[in-house]
Amino acid sequence: MNSPNDPESPSVTSDMQTDYVVGQDNIKGQLGPIGFDIHNRVFVVSALASAIFIVLTLLFPERAGSTFQSIVAFSTGTLDWYFMILVDFFILFCLALVVLPYGSVRLGGADARPDHSYLSWFAMLFTAGIGIGLLFFGVLEPVYHANVSLPLGIESPFGADGALNQAAIDDASAMGLAGTYLHWGIHGWAVYIVMALALGLFTYNKGLPFSIRSAFFPILGERVWGWWGHVIDILAVFSTLFGLATSLGLGAQQANAGMNFVFGLEVSTLTQVIVIILVTAVALVSVWRGLEGGLKKLSEINMILAVLFFFFVLFAGPTLLALTGFWSGLTTYVTDFIPLSAPFGRDDDAYRQSWTIFYWAWWISWAPFVGMFIARVSRGRTVREFILCVLLVPSLFIFIWMGVFGSTALEQLYADPAGSLVKEYVIDNYRPELSLFGMLNELPLTGLMSTLGIVLALIFFVTSSDSGSLVIDTITAGGKIDAPRPQRMFWAVIEGLIAIVLLIGGGLTALQAGVTATAIPFSIVMLLLCYSIIKALNGELRLIRK
Repeated sequence: MNSPNDPESPSVTSDMQTDYVVGQDNIKGQLGPIGFDIHNRVFVVSALASAIFIVLTLLFPERAGSTFQSIVAFSTGTLDWYFMILVDFFILFCLALVVLPYGSVRLGGADARPDHSYLSWFAMLFTAGIGIGLLFFGVLEPVYHANVSLPLGIESPFGADGALNQAAIDDASAMGLAGTYLHWGIHGWAVYIVMALALGLFTYNKGLPFSIRSAFFPILGERVWGWWGHVIDILAVFSTLFGLATSLGLGAQQANAGMNFVFGLEVSTLTQVIVIILVTAVALVSVWRGLEGGLKKLSEINMILAVLFFFFVLFAGPTLLALTGFWSGLTTYVTDFIPLSAPFGRDDDAYRQSWTIFYWAWWISWAPFVGMFIARVSRGRTVREFILCVLLVPSLFIFIWMGVFGSTALEQLYADPAGSLVKEYVIDNYRPELSLFGMLNELPLTGLMSTLGIVLALIFFVTSSDSGSLVIDTITAGGKIDAPRPQRMFWAVIEGLIAIVLLIGGGLTALQAGVTATAIPFSIVMLLLCYSIIKALNGELRLIRK
């Protein structure tokens, strides 16, 4: 395989010339036996700022908690229109690239061919881009949206007196699923595509370093290797760290809840901290083994276990109703796609601000992480193939998963509201981390399948930490993709520590604040990437036509 950083590679026909050499600003072998190979400014600033954040949050948890709450309130209440318009634009941008001649451009040049089979490619997309969310939100969101947050102002099946209104069940269930699909469907993947496409084009086609700053070469020219570029990469590091910390925190909460449900283990912040420490230790082993020996194998194992878990729920539960619910949710999602995506003229603030805006910020915050990882494994695909596959295949998988899990939980809820654990955990006493286990409680082999759910959550935890460390290390190593293993392990430890301090500093609110705080400035970076992508594709078309 040709190196993505090698401008002399036969697959690279760059129309953007620079004298910059990958790693020229790095400090190499000056840290004793550790042997780091780091970009002296990006690494140092990112590491020091992360350490300061960790120390201050631990020293002043109450003040940190109130600060986190203020950030969430500002982002979701004041900037809701901005985030919704921005993510809608990314979808239109991706679709335009598919239908325009740009779609024929191949990542890596005309002679490049994919480095991974479709199965391996989809498996890695699955674990990196979806992660813990399938397990944490697969039951929670459909039930919550159908009965509490009520997207587009649908009628709740439960009246003011708590009585169940049978006539409202079908519409509420379909809209609850449609609202869930909105958050996990093509909107989020469009965000990832913008980042991944920019990195793929400027690395594989232009021969520039595998770093986010490279995509700004058309805008900044040689200045991109100076402080302008340092700031972009540092923003990307923080965006990735806090996006990952949210996933790791949610994963720890769900694993702890599952252990309490199955084994009676106490639910506490201390237990969740211990879970993060133990799983981070396992992630370090995976990081040490590298992409092929660690992450790729774990991704494939996780996909197999997840598929088995899915089919158990499908066939052990109300199979026909689950499939019917998935389809009803999908048709509602398609027919109400524009109203659900619209930023104005709505009165469903509980749904739009508390949920949708958090997700859009989360996806933007995750964009450097998931986008860089997708670009890393997508060399050889055409722009059209890349966009359509990344936009549609993971989305469809998520829709089927959440449609089956959500419909199964909703059927349990409406069949016996008084005895439903799903109702207790999602509606009556909000404990979102237990929603999956409440649904499994009504199916056969509850203990075994709940244990499998915990195992899946932990493996998702490991693969997220592993792939995130790989991405952050690439950024802080000046675009090198073969930096020493110890520094990837360093970032895995930092990710775990930030997840821990966010849990200590305010739980879920703190996790949301970390995401939205980094998403606000990074959203500007994402917009500028669209311009750079067009410039790069125009250059590729000119080269093809010569």
